Amino acid sequence: MERVLELRVHGVSNTPPDQLLGLPGPGGDGPQPELVAGGQVTGFYRSSRAMRDEPISVEAYSWGKLTSGARTRRDIERALWTLLLPFALANVALHARAGIPADPDRERWASRSGITAWLIRLFCLSLTCTLVIAVTGIGVDLIGWQCVGRECLGQLPGPWEFLGNAWWRRDTRALALGLLLPLLVLAAIGLVAWRTYQYEAEMPAEPRSRPDGSGPAEPPEPLENPLQDPTFWNGEGQLRRAAVLHLCAGAVTAAAVPVTAVLLMDPPRGLRAVVAWPTVALFVAVVTIAVVAVGRPWLTRRQGATPLGRWSIAVAVLTALGLVGTFVLLLLPDGPAGRPLATYRPPVGCPAVPDLAGCRAARPLPGYETALAWLVTYQVLLLVAIGAANRSGRRALAGPGVAAVLLPLGVAWIERGLPGLPAAPAGLHTWMLVGPAIALAIAGLLMPRLRPAVPTQPLGAYTGLAWYGCAPAVIAGFGWIMAVAYCAGLLYWVSERLDGPVDSADRGRVVPPLAVFWAGLACVIGLLILLGLLLRAGYLLQRLRRAEYARLTSADGLSPHDLRRCRDVSTYRALHRLVGEHAVRLIGWFAAGAALLIILCCTAALSGHRPGPLSPAGWQTAIHWTAELGDAVLGWLPVVTSALGLMVYRTDSVRRSVGVIWDVCTFWPRAAHPLAPPSYAERAVPELQTRVAGLLALPPHHPDRMDGVILSGHSQGTVICAAVLLHLPRRWRQRTWFFSYGCQLTRLYGRIFPSYFGPERLRTLARAVTWPGGHVAWTNFWRDTDPLGWQVSAGQRDVSVADPEALHPTGGEVADPPIRSHSGYPEAVEFIRERAVVARLLRRSVPSPRPGVG
Repeated sequence: MERVLELRVHGVSNTPPDQLLGLPGPGGDGPQPELVAGGQVTGFYRSSRAMRDEPISVEAYSWGKLTSGARTRRDIERALWTLLLPFALANVALHARAGIPADPDRERWASRSGITAWLIRLFCLSLTCTLVIAVTGIGVDLIGWQCVGRECLGQLPGPWEFLGNAWWRRDTRALALGLLLPLLVLAAIGLVAWRTYQYEAEMPAEPRSRPDGSGPAEPPEPLENPLQDPTFWNGEGQLRRAAVLHLCAGAVTAAAVPVTAVLLMDPPRGLRAVVAWPTVALFVAVVTIAVVAVGRPWLTRRQGATPLGRWSIAVAVLTALGLVGTFVLLLLPDGPAGRPLATYRPPVGCPAVPDLAGCRAARPLPGYETALAWLVTYQVLLLVAIGAANRSGRRALAGPGVAAVLLPLGVAWIERGLPGLPAAPAGLHTWMLVGPAIALAIAGLLMPRLRPAVPTQPLGAYTGLAWYGCAPAVIAGFGWIMAVAYCAGLLYWVSERLDGPVDSADRGRVVPPLAVFWAGLACVIGLLILLGLLLRAGYLLQRLRRAEYARLTSADGLSPHDLRRCRDVSTYRALHRLVGEHAVRLIGWFAAGAALLIILCCTAALSGHRPGPLSPAGWQTAIHWTAELGDAVLGWLPVVTSALGLMVYRTDSVRRSVGVIWDVCTFWPRAAHPLAPPSYAERAVPELQTRVAGLLALPPHHPDRMDGVILSGHSQGTVICAAVLLHLPRRWRQRTWFFSYGCQLTRLYGRIFPSYFGPERLRTLARAVTWPGGHVAWTNFWRDTDPLGWQVSAGQRDVSVADPEALHPTGGEVADPPIRSHSGYPEAVEFIRERAVVARLLRRSVPSPRPGVG
């Protein structure tokens, strides 16, 4: 008997196998889900009472334990991955760029997508350096430099009072010990990431009709979508090579902080110069290699499990030599060529004698605050360049490029003067150049957007490019904001801890960098902007709800019960329209407000001015209090993020809301940031491909053989199934039908990831599942009450599912028909009817492959 399998793939809510199969639930005497393939983390389940001769079998693929729901001790370990969400967002930005060629081998560095990819990878490299420079500030600046007394060191957990001895306080020896902190953090992150490069990834097994694999081979299909790249989900070698660059660049950044301070305070001479300048040359070599290497093909092309190579080993050796030189330099005695280092440090004995000269003044490590301010400023310029290049191509890089060059020249003109130019005006300061420089860079975003070589029409309303083609910059920018918030909160929390329980008169002994102050102020203003947008979203929801209610109640003869039900239905329909029509625009407004706020903060950080409470009623008191409040909020941000991560893994309600962002981020492989959380799709997609092809390739009389497969994906499962279908060879696709429901391929993925799910790419997917007879083997189900499910209109069949089935009980039922919204599609009448028709087509219209075809 010819048999058809419906293979169901759940979404982010991690629907358990019994619900996917429509079984009563765990326990009792009823049928239970039975594992038929896979393991406990990812498995394929069928009903324990399923018979082999059923014409339509139902099988559930459960992948949710890759990201949630295991309720084991490992959930805590996985929840800590949420702390690396900034890296995950930066990695997603790479996949959001436009113009990615279908064949990755044809992408060139100077092309629109190639140069955007290089800029995004540079930004990811700088994001690693942001984390490192913050931890370096804790170890080198706050502990090794500012925390000089035993009272301050006593606030640290552990026996660190020895750093207050005269031997450690002399010269820069304490800085050498403080440098160990960022290096240990880097080593821990690198070790965890290194272990996960085989955490999920696997290559699909290619089934053979004969044990020896003989028979004519199917000719390769031309690539029409980057997802068809056979190594898209396996880039272990690329990850390891990129990780070496990130870890080495991070180590160099950490070491450069104390080395730069030494060069500024005490220019080396004699033996110190012999150590210092070769160390600086090693640092420059490592950074130069990293900047060039992130744009090379051996990082941009995923090639499976390839070795590290000579360049990776060379970078590691250069970094090790630079670290050795750094520690030697820090342990050598002072020159001194300039003032003694003791004159730069905070004095000892401030708690006992608060009026001691220098106790109330901020004495951060020289050069650290300035380096931090310049790093964030150039990251803003890099984000602008990413958005400009993705929107308008390399011609739009003129503005950001000129701004990046003129800004340091202007600073040099103000501070030291430039040959051939008159002296800068007396009232001109460095911070005054930041605003005009960033404004010049933003001019690149105003250029006309590049059009595709083959113009394509959007797949209906609200399916155009998100944020006017600046999606990579917006996504990477949100990751950067979160990273800066983490770092500012951490620096503030540690400085407060080191200050200890002292009154306000003794403040100023250990202070975080100036950028932390302005980050706290920006946090409060940003939260107010977010609150305003939430109020705007609530207003839009109410307006849409009234419109939908008026439409539902336009018919005559509705009872009071029906009117009450109309209010409930109108809420779900309004939410469907709010997400589909307004969500992307609201996020864009928040991004624009955050960009303006960031520019002001960069300007303030470079000004070097730290407002203080001059009088109880002064405006500076309000600013200082607001910044303190914002910094305190930022200090709790990593804890809140980890708690949310744990709740995502263990609580279904949080999983369905917050987990959407997490699953969108971790769907994409780590192609830009090698230290990001692992991708669950690196395991889910190859497993599904292996299962589908394996069942279809069985001999005709095998009891497990299937003549056709209905690949049935819900919500995020729709995206997974689409990736599987693009990887399947043609001979298996012609025996497969695609059911999508709760589908986000147009309003979300198509707008943000146009190179994979844009209008032309979705039409390519529809053509890929088109049978020789002309049937487009794809049916999409949607509801107007589903906030995450919409039509596709790419050439497939769209089926509208009524929800609810009626406004009042019918057929002897006493309870109202439920509003299912985003769930329960397989129980709908429309779904059951369509599945029966498709099963007949799969059994009658699709011939089995000839014996011997591999």
